[in-house]
Amino acid sequence: MPDPRLTYLPVLIQIVIGLALPVGILVVSHIFGQRARANAQKDTAYECGNTPDSPETARPHPRYAVRFFVVALLFLLFDIEVVLLLPLALAFRELTVAGVPLLPPVLVFMGVLALGLLYEIKTGALEWHR
Repeated sequence: MPDPRLTYLPVLIQIVIGLALPVGILVVSHIFGQRARANAQKDTAYECGNTPDSPETARPHPRYAVRFFVVALLFLLFDIEVVLLLPLALAFRELTVAGVPLLPPVLVFMGVLALGLLYEIKTGALEWHR
C-alpha cells in the first residue's frame, strides 16, 4: 500500500507548476520586455522597415473590413458548436445502453445549427463582396 502522503504529490506538483509558470512569464516579460533599457529601440514608432514617406503609409496597421471579423466570429461559433457534438458522439454507446434516447436532442441541436446557417446565408453575412 502506498504512503498516503504521496497520494497528493501529483496535485502538489500541479499547484507548484500552476503558480510558478505565470510568475516566471511575468518575470521574463519584465526583464526582456519593452520597459527594459536594452530594448529602448522598441519604443520607437517602427521596430523595423523604412521610415514612412507619407501620412497614408504612416499607419502602423492596415484597416480590416468589418466583414472579416463577422466571418471569423461565425467560423468560431460554428466550430465550437461542432466540437460540442464530439463528446456526444463518443458517449453515444454508453447512453444508448443506459436507455437514454439520443437522437431527438441531436436532431434539435442540428436543426438549430441549420436554421442559424440558413439565416446567415439569407442575410448575406457569409458573402465577402457585395
